[in-house]
Amino acid sequence: MTEVLALIPARGGSKSIPRKNIIDFAGHPLIAYSIAAGLAAETVTRVIVSTDDAEIAEVSRRYGAETPFVRPQAHAQDQTPDLPVFQHALEWLAEHDAYHPDIVVQLRPTSPFRRVWHIDQAVLRLVERPDADAVRTVCIPFQNPFKMWRIGPDGLMQPIGRDLGVKYEPYNQPRQVLPEIYWQTGYVDATWADTIMTKNSMTGDYILPLIIDPSEWIDIDSPDDWRRAERLIESGEITLDDLGFEL
Repeated sequence: MTEVLALIPARGGSKSIPRKNIIDFAGHPLIAYSIAAGLAAETVTRVIVSTDDAEIAEVSRRYGAETPFVRPQAHAQDQTPDLPVFQHALEWLAEHDAYHPDIVVQLRPTSPFRRVWHIDQAVLRLVERPDADAVRTVCIPFQNPFKMWRIGPDGLMQPIGRDLGVKYEPYNQPRQVLPEIYWQTGYVDATWADTIMTKNSMTGDYILPLIIDPSEWIDIDSPDDWRRAERLIESGEITLDDLGFEL
């Protein structure tokens, strides 16, 4: 049996929306949606929240997650990347719990509308392709980067599409003839634990896509994102049945 750890990183010092992980979001703390999705996923063995904050830990336990350790303050800063957070979790679990998961799934609290199937399919894709290091959810972006621009030191616009390999006026080309591009959604990252610990990477070198519909992608990074997402679930446009879990 493949041992799969769903790890939810949730530090207490969020800046764009203070205390966002435990603020009420359509009737439940925001983090509860990621916990519920992890618990409902058939492929997931354990759901753990990595936090430096006692209140976040208490709320997480109330919704069914484990909080076996306190994340060190050194790994809970504004600029802390994911890697040391996940390495700390795996090292702690190995030392104190003799627990060695095969796969680690990252569930970011700012993605409350991920479907349970996103989690299960990401894990299954990785199990089917042990030659890969990780799986990431991606979607077709709303804007094509081949039509984007930089503004140079001389004040003139420079087409990014040329740097990406389309030499003749990429900004004037029909979308259909431009190369297909995908945007990483951050909904689910499934990674072999060995990739995190031995390659010192959250994704490694060989990354498989799990393509989702762009309409499913909503990430909460600002108060405007929060209000828009909350309206979707309060209006019934998105339901817990759609997401595949209960709260």
